Amino acid sequence: QVQLVESGGGLVQAGDSLRLSCAASGRTFNPYTMGWFRQAPGKEREFVAAVRWSGGDTYYADSVKGRFIISRDNAKNTLYLQMNSLKPEDTAVYYCAADYGSGAYYLARRYDYWGRGTQVTVSS
Repeated sequence: QVQLVESGGGLVQAGDSLRLSCAASGRTFNPYTMGWFRQAPGKEREFVAAVRWSGGDTYYADSVKGRFIISRDNAKNTLYLQMNSLKPEDTAVYYCAADYGSGAYYLARRYDYWGRGTQVTVSS
């Protein structure tokens, strides 16, 4: 089993920045992909960003490209999401997830483990 714990959410104003962290523990931590997803009230969970854990390739949703940066610290088994120029539409619960297969990075159903999420609220 893998445990994922997100932190760093909060209430900010439009234009501000936040940095989310996701700490992993449990079984030998060597996922194929780590991802960030978000879910706003009344909406489906959507892909935000992903990184191949070994190779470091990164992928972003169009809505966050150029504003968010995903990174990881393999030694610390920690995933990050630097969120800049935040907008009210970024308001959501943000989840990190680990995929031990080799599935499409943007599909939530491909991920094997999930954190409980951290709330990000952006006021206008």
